[in-house]
Amino acid sequence: MTVRHLPTIPSTDTQVDPVPRAFLNVERSVCNQRWVSRLDQAAQNRALAISQVHGIPDLVARVLAGRGVELDKAPAFLDPTIRSLMPEPFTLTDCEKAAARLSHAIKRGEKVAIFGDYDVDGASSSALLHRFLAHFGQDAEIYIPDRIFEGYGPNPPAVRQLIANGASLIVTVDCGSTSHDALAAAQEAGCDVVVIDHHQLSHALPPCYALVNPNREDDLSGQGHLCAAGVVFMVLVATARMLRERGHPLAASLDLLRWLDLVALATVCDVVPLKGLNRAFVVKGLIAARHMNNAGLAALFKKAGLGGPVTPYHFGFLVGPRINAGGRISDAALGSRLLTLDDAAAAEEIAGRLDELNRERQAMEQAMLAEAEAEVMAEYGDGETASVLVTARDNWHPGIVGLLAARLKEKFKRPAFAIAFDPSGKGTGSGRSINGFDMGKMVRAAVDQGLLVKGGGHAMAAGLTVEKPKLGQLRGFFDEATGEVVPGLVANHVLKIDGALSASGATLDLFDQLEQAGPYGSGHPQPIFAMPAHRVKDARLIGTAHVKAVLQAADGTCVDAIAFRAAETPLGNLLLNGRGTQLHVAGCLSGDQWQGNRRIQLRILDAAPAA
Repeated sequence: MTVRHLPTIPSTDTQVDPVPRAFLNVERSVCNQRWVSRLDQAAQNRALAISQVHGIPDLVARVLAGRGVELDKAPAFLDPTIRSLMPEPFTLTDCEKAAARLSHAIKRGEKVAIFGDYDVDGASSSALLHRFLAHFGQDAEIYIPDRIFEGYGPNPPAVRQLIANGASLIVTVDCGSTSHDALAAAQEAGCDVVVIDHHQLSHALPPCYALVNPNREDDLSGQGHLCAAGVVFMVLVATARMLRERGHPLAASLDLLRWLDLVALATVCDVVPLKGLNRAFVVKGLIAARHMNNAGLAALFKKAGLGGPVTPYHFGFLVGPRINAGGRISDAALGSRLLTLDDAAAAEEIAGRLDELNRERQAMEQAMLAEAEAEVMAEYGDGETASVLVTARDNWHPGIVGLLAARLKEKFKRPAFAIAFDPSGKGTGSGRSINGFDMGKMVRAAVDQGLLVKGGGHAMAAGLTVEKPKLGQLRGFFDEATGEVVPGLVANHVLKIDGALSASGATLDLFDQLEQAGPYGSGHPQPIFAMPAHRVKDARLIGTAHVKAVLQAADGTCVDAIAFRAAETPLGNLLLNGRGTQLHVAGCLSGDQWQGNRRIQLRILDAAPAA
């Protein structure tokens, strides 16, 4: 199919580097990757200087240099602070207007309604604003739309209901930037709306009192990497300052930093780049979370069986999925309600419900994933020749399609979509991209071509609504849009190695020092180390999906290792069949808690026979 005016969807990484030498001469690993050093010669020189000038261990210095940290910035990078990294809040376009409207509502005791999204960022943002208003005696109503029946963002009926309930100010968080009809309905009813969001938006701005979104075209703050909760926090900093200047009696006792656990949770779970202010939010938010002052978070940690101090992993893989489970398959408001609670018993009850929903979600996801993988095989063979995967079914749950897309992208190493059609033929879909391809731009182009009812997102993820008769055209459009970029990205897939490490050097002390250079995540990747020529002393299946191994260095020192979800994969088979052989193994260090004790473990990502 030929679509006229097809836009070119560029790579998000246009810099072309000379082909580096393969690390440990691994040209093609068992996972079909070429190993290369993350550091070019300039970065290696910078790493050496960081180590010598600041007394930072060599491997930690390599991690810093490999992520663009300059020599004079290294000490401050290891101790990020809100004070040094947060700009003046008023640099955000409309932040001053939003703060003034909020402070006015607080002083007058107006009824405020909060309209949030149904994911972790939306729940955290809603709870953060709710707690702020509660400090000043305001009992704000939180409204989270039903994912299936209402969809994403404000809708006119919901807005009218909030106004009927008495709201004279509606604040949308993590949504609202593209909700023109709903905000027009509020305007017609004489209700002010303040939008606090971070999603990409079109040229036309919605009708509202203030739109605080660092991704609007006229915003020069440079904070487009923040999640919604981060933007909300900046607006609240400005609002608190206004209230103090105007002499509000409760402003002096306000401690915004105690709520950074919510900002950190949202930042990790929304997978925004962990750079600049986001790093400070997560580092300081983890400290707040470890105090367990939020009854809802504490209850979720208890349900998840938290062992040891809270880490980004616990946010992303234990708490986040449970909060999301409510929005995916049940009551979308459970998460935000939980995060506003101070009553431990009430929090434990909701946390238990979310835990049950998460188990239901996991079972549904497994069944749907098997169908999705079968469809990939039927439509695309082994998936190796496709530049983008688009799967769709009538019986899928629309709340789980994002997870399906992520699993497909992870397995087949290319952009992937999963779409659930309802009986009327309307499809709700979600997509996940690979590094180097801007999926959000492609989806917005499909909207412009009239192939989608609606759609949007960012470089790495997108959502869409499509009518079933247009599915074939949409597949053709996506194929053509990805065909010139994605094959090259897939063919040149590399694993970037931060340095070589032996079993004897893999210590808890090194792990703790590496953690200071974190937190790691989107835009600030987890360090990957290669263990050269280690013998597989033992390897066995753990449960039905994981492979546990013991790797032994030439000096006899051993390190425990695990390859998650590696059963019946080339990596898992190489480990299980390679007992006694020497392998080059690449992975990340983790400091696991076991029966009250910490131990070092290598999380295996890839391996290759040692020549």
